[in-house]
Amino acid sequence: MEPVTAFDHCLTKRRIWHSVKESDLMKTPSIDIKSNTKSAMVDLLNARLAEAIDLALLTKQAHWNLKGIQFIAVHELLDKFRAALDTHVDIVAERVAQLDGIALGTTQDVAKATSLKPYPNDIRKVTDHLQALAERYAATAEQVRKAIDTADEAGDADTADIFTAFSRELDKDLWFIKSHLE
Repeated sequence: MEPVTAFDHCLTKRRIWHSVKESDLMKTPSIDIKSNTKSAMVDLLNARLAEAIDLALLTKQAHWNLKGIQFIAVHELLDKFRAALDTHVDIVAERVAQLDGIALGTTQDVAKATSLKPYPNDIRKVTDHLQALAERYAATAEQVRKAIDTADEAGDADTADIFTAFSRELDKDLWFIKSHLE
């Protein structure tokens, strides 16, 4: 018997590979949600992603620029809000990817897609920032609550759950903001 060369070995592997039918190859399992539901959820997730990123950015805008009584308390509180928003942004964007979509998180995408009112760049007082934040946290929370129902009605319990967790965080943060204003 003659020794097997590397060339012979490659030819043998190639013959074996070509004899395998495509249907015999292992297919990567996918999330068991209809494609039209996936598409609708990707659109819904991306819409809420734009608002979440916008809210995270404007929270930092307030954090950097506020002045007055309770400065340090609010300054540090806004850092906590931003960290929580970043966590939810990541979860929402990753859900888009799980559903075979593309997360639209560039500043250009966010500027086009956000439903939030522009944040005023000419305010400094702590109370003015808190009022502007309260309006935008409330608006985002309202949109996220609607998204819970939409995802639930579409049969995507996991996306609804993601929005439910986000909604709880937004409601808590809004409560903290309002408590500073009262």
